[in-house]
Amino acid sequence: MRGVLGTIGVVCVLAGIVWLGQGLNLIHGSFMSGEGRWALIGAVALAVGVVLLVAAWRPRRPSFGD
Repeated sequence: MRGVLGTIGVVCVLAGIVWLGQGLNLIHGSFMSGEGRWALIGAVALAVGVVLLVAAWRPRRPSFGD
C-alpha cells in the first residue's frame, strides 16, 4: 500500500508542478498557459501529492494485534 501511495503522490506532485507553472504562465505553449484556474488546480494537486508522500513515508505504528 505504501508503494501505491508513494507512486500516486509523486504523480500528483509532478502534475501539480506542471499545472501550476502553466497556470502562472511560467510554462508556455498550452491552452492552460496563463489561466489562473490551472494554477489553483496545480496547487491543490501539489498539496495532495505532498500529503500522500508524507503518508507513504511515515513509519507505521504497530496495531493492537501485532
